[in-house]
Amino acid sequence: MQIRVDCYAGYRGEETPRSLTMGTCRIGVVTVQDRWLSPAHRYFKLIGDDDALYIIRHDTRRDVWELTFYAAREARSRYP
Repeated sequence: MQIRVDCYAGYRGEETPRSLTMGTCRIGVVTVQDRWLSPAHRYFKLIGDDDALYIIRHDTRRDVWELTFYAAREARSRYP
């Protein structure tokens, strides 16, 4: 699912997600739990202000953000 992501623009540009927008719903990022790189993507594991777990990725070649995983607050205990 494609999403819009607002990021903190540090000295390297778009570094750390601050909020996600899916349709008309805006979710603030409370914490970034993890981040990692692949050859074509940057991944972020986040907790939103709705207390849900999100894994998003940024396609650096196309400059597109995608939601790759979501777990609601009730299901988060299964995903450390």
